[in-house]
Amino acid sequence: MEALIVLLPLMGAIFAMPISKVGGPRAAELMTTILLAIAALLSWITFFQIGFGDGPKETITLLTWISSGAFETAWSVRLDTLTAVMLIVVTTVSALVHTYSIGYMHEDPSRPRFFAYLSLFTFAMLMLVTADDLVQLFFGWEGVGLASYLLIGFWHHKKSANDAAIKAFVMNRVGDVGLALGLMAVFAVFGTVKFDGIFDALDAGVVNPVWTDATVAIDAIRFQFLDRSYPVLELIGVLLFIGAMGKSAQFILHTWLPDAMEGPTPVSALIHAATMVTAGVFLVCRMSDLYHLAPVASGLITFIGATTAIFAATIGLVQTDIKRVIAYSTASQLGYMFFAAGVGGYAQAMFHLTTHAFFKALLFLGAGAVIHFCHHEQDMRKMGGLKEQMPVTFVMMLAGTLAITGVGIPMLYVLGAPFGFAGFVSKDYILTAAYAGSAQGLPFATYAFVLGLIAAVMTAFYSWRLMFLTFDHEWRAPADVRKHPHDVPNTMLGPLIPLAIGAVIAGMEFYKPFVGGGKKDFWEGSLYIEKAAYGETHAKADAKAGAKGDGITHSDTGEADHAAAKPAGEKAKKKDHGAHKYPAWVYWSPFFAMAIGFLGAFFHYRRTDDPLRPGLIRPGGLLYDFLQNRWYIDDLYRVMFLKPAQILARFLWKGGDERTIDGLGPNGLFGLMGDGAKRLVKIQSGYTYHYAFVMLIGLTILLFIILRSAS
Repeated sequence: MEALIVLLPLMGAIFAMPISKVGGPRAAELMTTILLAIAALLSWITFFQIGFGDGPKETITLLTWISSGAFETAWSVRLDTLTAVMLIVVTTVSALVHTYSIGYMHEDPSRPRFFAYLSLFTFAMLMLVTADDLVQLFFGWEGVGLASYLLIGFWHHKKSANDAAIKAFVMNRVGDVGLALGLMAVFAVFGTVKFDGIFDALDAGVVNPVWTDATVAIDAIRFQFLDRSYPVLELIGVLLFIGAMGKSAQFILHTWLPDAMEGPTPVSALIHAATMVTAGVFLVCRMSDLYHLAPVASGLITFIGATTAIFAATIGLVQTDIKRVIAYSTASQLGYMFFAAGVGGYAQAMFHLTTHAFFKALLFLGAGAVIHFCHHEQDMRKMGGLKEQMPVTFVMMLAGTLAITGVGIPMLYVLGAPFGFAGFVSKDYILTAAYAGSAQGLPFATYAFVLGLIAAVMTAFYSWRLMFLTFDHEWRAPADVRKHPHDVPNTMLGPLIPLAIGAVIAGMEFYKPFVGGGKKDFWEGSLYIEKAAYGETHAKADAKAGAKGDGITHSDTGEADHAAAKPAGEKAKKKDHGAHKYPAWVYWSPFFAMAIGFLGAFFHYRRTDDPLRPGLIRPGGLLYDFLQNRWYIDDLYRVMFLKPAQILARFLWKGGDERTIDGLGPNGLFGLMGDGAKRLVKIQSGYTYHYAFVMLIGLTILLFIILRSAS
């Protein structure tokens, strides 16, 4: 059954085009969508069996792939909780996107090719998340890179789409250099690329490197580069994270993500909301046993993640393209996941990854419905007033907005469970993980906590700005669009409903096994759970909480320790089970951050007759230009890398290739023969007396030579 989950999308990718030749485009659409729906159903069955039942956590080997000396790798399906979670995320979103695309792409003549690409992408992502070793993971990693290139550039008649596809492909290859080097370093040090072998060696603290037959303590191995040496685990951790930075569009390697919106909207929902961009988070969590032993690499992850969260949020404040707002929101939310993993909250990172898949896919697909309705208009300044025109879409996107902005009631933690939309619950656990890391003195944990709160304010502001500009006030579209809007088919509206349900309840339903009292059993064998930080009482966290009664208990059992309702003996027992006591403001701060952002957007865009009037960040100002130009990072890359590369390429083309190689080589010889021929042609004048004169000279020279020889 588990193998079918991976193979069904591959079958769809292979047979989509042949079936379309026989049964038409609709046959290809239905076949690929049905196969993905079956894969999604099987994934949910697997998830409940492994996560909540007695399903075996094992590895299913399908076939041997590479066997060369000590190096072996096989096509496998690794079944553990981490894989099961990613299976439901990937297949559920992909199945809904396939269904949605039937309506969205119904006018496109190349839709069989589009559905083949969607299924190919899903297959590659499933190969990545089911990998039992780093080589299969690398195959899936490159597979989703190829599929994303094909999908982003699907409308290849548009230059902007081609440029965006190339940009995404190249930027991801930059990150993949780090991933490939990290993979090589893992094999050199551990003598294997299989996850179980790596984790066993990390647990034992000794490895058997390929350069010796003896076992060596991991801490004793250092790699030399130039005049410095580096601990091997730190180096491997940084190299693997460079690959994750490229795939998950983190700061410095982020520039491809917003431009990738050139692809059809379903592509944005599938690739850039729930699957491909989360591959980097998945990699860090899969290697959590390594990262908890590499504090420098983890500190780098925390810093880059927090920086990305605030960087992308600031740019989202001024975007006018509805899809670009959501795209920068994606990068910002990925930053949250990374800094959670950086401070050791791997379970929190995966929890937010899961909830994010629901509400971000919902927002992208809802935006696609709006774009379809408005004749493919994406500028929010030309929308407005769509609440009455698109009531279902409005309600669905409202649910997604409430989820991403983190609407909930923090005080209900004291009653034993969080109450709020999915993003409220998962983001709260991430911020409290950062606060706990700060109490332990982890690198950049305080930085992440503060920037995470500021980013939450901005997230609420630009998310509600999107809603108010799109759905409130008067419809600002041209007259021809208002007279003849495009109807949104049920195949586009239907997939929004399950995503909206997930955006509402996923946090409350899944928090206990993911990050609460059941997380040790739930994640057993697939994630490293930091007991000192997230499973047991920590003295520093208690000291930060202050006097008795000052704070709220955030218990590992998923229940708050409410002093007024529990007897003292039971309270002590709870604490022994891992209760954490943080100041009340730690729990209330995300709520107030959300409220500040909402009120700012409400008074500026809702309580006004002119929602397009200039705000605090006025067009034409230095701050506006700075944010509108994406902190000028693209321009900096253009100056630092693109232009020098163009100058060097032109020099090598003109000077090296044309003048030197071609000039002295084939073109030079051809020119020499041509010039010689032209000169010889001039001898052929066509006059008889010229030929007679030449013959006379030749005869004279011949006689002179003969007479000279005779004498």
